[in-house]
Amino acid sequence: MVNYYGNHNHKKWKNAKKIEKSDFEKEDYLQKFIYENPESIPLYDIKENIQLLVLCREFPTNSGPVDALGIDREGSIYLVETKLYKNPDKRLVVAQVLDYGASLWKNYNFEDFISQINSFLNKKLNINLNQRIEEFFGLEEEEADVIIESISLNLKKGNFKFVVLMDKLHQQLKDLIIYLNQNSEFDIYAVEFDYYKYESYEIVIPKIYGSEVKKEVGTSVSKKELWN
Repeated sequence: MVNYYGNHNHKKWKNAKKIEKSDFEKEDYLQKFIYENPESIPLYDIKENIQLLVLCREFPTNSGPVDALGIDREGSIYLVETKLYKNPDKRLVVAQVLDYGASLWKNYNFEDFISQINSFLNKKLNINLNQRIEEFFGLEEEEADVIIESISLNLKKGNFKFVVLMDKLHQQLKDLIIYLNQNSEFDIYAVEFDYYKYESYEIVIPKIYGSEVKKEVGTSVSKKELWN
């Protein structure tokens, strides 16, 4: 529940309204909201000053379209999958987003990957990826080229950051996200949106899970355990 105060007179609160939690009616609306408001994903809980640039929606892979594909200033690639709690497939969402990552890594070379992004950006904004990076992060051409290089390397290695975004997370999914982050090299996060609507106002309160885990993944074994 959220209190919306239409009157800024803090002594009287005469126009205070009690707002009940609303529902995202369709996943498409949630996708659109993320595309237009990427800052609503609280990546600052993972690392301070992260800015997420969402490049396109419905990015095609052999395993199906990625709901939203984005990057940050370090050239990390983010695959965002949105699901409503009422969706019966919500328990498969982690496998789904990992499947998208595997498909991108296996089936896309860098040139085709960038070409697909440029096609979307040209249609939507009449610019290419380099121009969008320069514009969004306020960079010079040479600095944007460094980000492009990093994107290329991350794609080649299959090094993605996965974000599962829902209007409500069940506890099993929260536990799974934390378990994967603690015991694997995956970077996967779950974001829960509390959503409220009042007249022309939309209020979103995001919570992120998985960012609190510090990686302690080791690959070393003792000599007695070595295999030929």
